[in-house]
Amino acid sequence: MKPVVRSPLRDDIRQQLLDGLITGRWAPGERIVERRVAADLGVSQAPVREALRELESLRLIESSPNKGARVRPVTRADLREVYQVRAGLEETAARLGAPAVEALEAHTARLEAAAATGSLSGQVSAGIAFHREIVAASGNALLLSVWDGLGLEVWTHLSIRVFRAELHENAADHQPLVDAFRAGDPRAPGLLREHILSYAP
Repeated sequence: MKPVVRSPLRDDIRQQLLDGLITGRWAPGERIVERRVAADLGVSQAPVREALRELESLRLIESSPNKGARVRPVTRADLREVYQVRAGLEETAARLGAPAVEALEAHTARLEAAAATGSLSGQVSAGIAFHREIVAASGNALLLSVWDGLGLEVWTHLSIRVFRAELHENAADHQPLVDAFRAGDPRAPGLLREHILSYAP
């Protein structure tokens, strides 16, 4: 782990912990020692504790008195619930406002490029940006805040790693959505919902 030098510290620490979960640094059920993480990052334990609490709210970490924090095993049911909530939010967003097609096309191009090079992190980043474009276009700040709070980047990493190994397939899945929004198809919100649920276990 790299020493944290930027602020706010909690956000940087949270991201480093998320990266560790995504890459498998900590296995399901493994304890995350607060003191050790703080020493590795060159920070005090307080911001590490705050970051762990945030990850617990995302159901990625579980803690108990006198036992500290452990990586929560992720089940198919967990992933299914996340995608069900996400599908509802994005369908609502698409009914409230249409995204800029040019922006969606740019994100799709990034998805395809990442798939071509086998870059999982690049694909996840582009995919999240694609869908955030749709949610932001709703003009509903609360909806966007709730969507951001789902921690979709880490859930998407877990979903693709465990259930969707074909990067090219994932990139191609987004083109029908771009076409629907370009055509002003009233079925676009429903297609978006189906698209998201197709990734649920």
